[in-house]
Amino acid sequence: MLCLRQVCLSTLRRYQARTLCSDLLLSQINDCTHEDEVFSLVGRNKARLSEKHVGIALNMLWQLQKKRPFLLRTSDYVRNHSQFLTLCILAENKVEHMEDEVIVDTLYSILRLNVEDHVSLAKALVTEAWKRLERQVFLSLPALSKFALCLYKQHRHFSPIIGQVAHIVDMKLDSIQDIRILSVLMISISDVITESFRDRLLHKAEQLLEEKDEVHFNYARRILQFLQNVKLRYHPLLEKCNRIFLESASHLDIHSISHIFGLYEQLGFENAEFRLIAKQLLSETIDDYYDPETFAKLFFALGPMAGSKVRERLLVTAAHMAEEFSNHQVLMILKTMQKMKCRNSHLLKKMASVLHKHLDSYHVLQLVKLTQYLVVLHCQDLELFAKLKMLLLGYLKSSVIPADTAAIIRVLAMLPSFQVEEMIINKAAAVLPQCRLHHLNCIATALVKWNHHGQLHWQNSSELCAKLLQKLNDCGFQRLQKANNLNLLLEELTLVNGEWFEEVLNEETMAMCQHLIDQITWANVLPLSFLLIKSDHRCPALFDRIASVTVANIDKIPPSEIYFILFLFSALNYDPPDNEEFFKSCIQYLTSNLSRLETYHLVLLGHVLAMAGYFPPVLITTIFNVSFLSKLDAQLKVLPDTVKQRVHSSLMKLNRAVCLECPEFHIPWFHEPYCQRVFHNSTSRINPQRQHIHRMLTEILGGSHYSRISVLTPYYYEIDFECVLDVNKKPLSYMVQNIPLDGMGGIHLRHDIKDEGRKALPPGAQRIALEFLDSKAFSKDYSRHLKGEPAVKKRHLEMLGYRVVQIPHFEWNSMVLSTKGEQLEYLRQQLYGIQ
Repeated sequence: MLCLRQVCLSTLRRYQARTLCSDLLLSQINDCTHEDEVFSLVGRNKARLSEKHVGIALNMLWQLQKKRPFLLRTSDYVRNHSQFLTLCILAENKVEHMEDEVIVDTLYSILRLNVEDHVSLAKALVTEAWKRLERQVFLSLPALSKFALCLYKQHRHFSPIIGQVAHIVDMKLDSIQDIRILSVLMISISDVITESFRDRLLHKAEQLLEEKDEVHFNYARRILQFLQNVKLRYHPLLEKCNRIFLESASHLDIHSISHIFGLYEQLGFENAEFRLIAKQLLSETIDDYYDPETFAKLFFALGPMAGSKVRERLLVTAAHMAEEFSNHQVLMILKTMQKMKCRNSHLLKKMASVLHKHLDSYHVLQLVKLTQYLVVLHCQDLELFAKLKMLLLGYLKSSVIPADTAAIIRVLAMLPSFQVEEMIINKAAAVLPQCRLHHLNCIATALVKWNHHGQLHWQNSSELCAKLLQKLNDCGFQRLQKANNLNLLLEELTLVNGEWFEEVLNEETMAMCQHLIDQITWANVLPLSFLLIKSDHRCPALFDRIASVTVANIDKIPPSEIYFILFLFSALNYDPPDNEEFFKSCIQYLTSNLSRLETYHLVLLGHVLAMAGYFPPVLITTIFNVSFLSKLDAQLKVLPDTVKQRVHSSLMKLNRAVCLECPEFHIPWFHEPYCQRVFHNSTSRINPQRQHIHRMLTEILGGSHYSRISVLTPYYYEIDFECVLDVNKKPLSYMVQNIPLDGMGGIHLRHDIKDEGRKALPPGAQRIALEFLDSKAFSKDYSRHLKGEPAVKKRHLEMLGYRVVQIPHFEWNSMVLSTKGEQLEYLRQQLYGIQ
């Protein structure tokens, strides 16, 4: 008994000594301040290292790297150190004995140290974690999120193990209370979730963001990444994330800002306030970005909104640094140049020169984008285009993916002086039955262009092209007719546009949308409205359904989306059955949520409502306010040119509408200088058809001095023809009656409206505006209904004292008016009001 006691005490002492020794080693590893210290400890204590020591050592190596600025990290040195290999071998041998958390931490650490995915340790760690998950050994939520992130970084987006993680998240979603954990899990499982699960994740993220007073901007950035992964522009979350970025502005660096801009671009989201802050931050630190990676990000983020001086500095630095750019950075610079509409020949030559050495490193879709950028920027390097052509044709020959095939064919059609090979037509014919509508559209656009420009040179090429186009049309019809889910159809139609869609698919698309009309919900009225705006179709059944769904679910639809729905009804000049209730509901909801709308959105909204004849006082007084207009001016400086031009034009039109229709607001007309600039820079609209009609008017009225062509009215409406008839319907000569006119670059400019009172027409005389309306003034359906803009113009011209005569193109060009005599009689009837 005594002997047994001595043996037990001896064993206990040895165990305690080993534990104390191990604990000491653990403390020593944790106290290391340099990687060499970790490696020294590993080298001296190989035999004593437990699985816990190994995991802590690998984690410490990453923590030491993490503390350094990105450019000062020495991951290569760590990975190539002999003791690092020792640690990896030990970890792989002990993986089955590791605790759950240690497995995850070890995997995370080696991946952050840029160890390749295929290294045996990484495989062993993933396999062991998977086994444990299958045995229902659930990791803690922090460990599960870290493990999911590791799988995501290994590009295991569709792996069964990600499905396993998604299943656990589905079961535990209600218990997740940490937005950091949730945001990581969301991006990691985004490729394997259902639509309903996606919506649950979104609502959970909204809830957690609302509950937290402070949220780190990285968590918001991950949520944006999730939205981009699932290709969903969900405004409530976008707005919340944007608010977090604004609140965290002082913590944002160039990497964060460029990433956020990239996500916003992909999600189609603009926020002027964030752009202003980003511009200020980047402009203040522009001299700090001297390495190729950070400069390329700076160029991408700051370039499109930079002023002339900063823009010039960016271009000079980019040209100076060109040789150092990687293949990805060259692509980023060219993409940004396209956005900036910058055709700087010196920089473009530099980029083209560098591209020669990078061409073989691009995958097929990068080559497609690269070719597009170079064509749009008018690159003159024919040798580079020849190489791109050869590479693209090589990819096309081996391509089996319809999307890739269509993208290559689309961009080949952009190449200058491209001679089409028969192989391309055969390749297109082979993939047609598998193509989505967008891919069919790409191929159709290319075929029509090649045929039109005579680029098909082999025997029977025109006949072959015609057959292929007919087959392509048939495939488009078949794909539409098979559609049974409106959401999927709208998603597929998002990128479809151009002549082929308008001429071939438009009617069939509207018919299919009507067939699926019961599937219209508040969640898809926005993409449906976009489709109807694009198609220019006035489809009463669809419009009425959109109006009723919008009114019934007004509080579920973001205010910024209501704008586009209103734009549809105003632009196509359609009044739903309950028109008053529809507009009243929308206006009430919007005026209660003005603070949620961008400054420039308010201007666009005001113009759309004005087109429909609505002028909410709270909106009008908000817009026509000095502080508001100052804020708008500042924000417009950082917005894309297309948005800037649209907002300027909308503000002018709104100003004009308020002056004419709501004088009680006492808003002054302050767009005279803007309108003068626009008309000074615009090209003359006097075309042969106008001249032909003017000669006829001269014949009808008895002389050229009885009418004017291209006249600018007060408030700068341009009308095609103007004449004045007295009380007896006799034309009045402009010279004799001294009717106020002022020449302006070939356009007759009437004086300010205040002059009208002083130089009034003779009693009973009537000023007539004769307008020729082309196809753009009408909807493209069979009704050919007058659209909103020309209807408003007619309304306003009548307020200015005109009798407005509108001549639709389809009447003027009809067989009924095929002779000059018939046209003269038609004009005479219109002028004199003869029924």
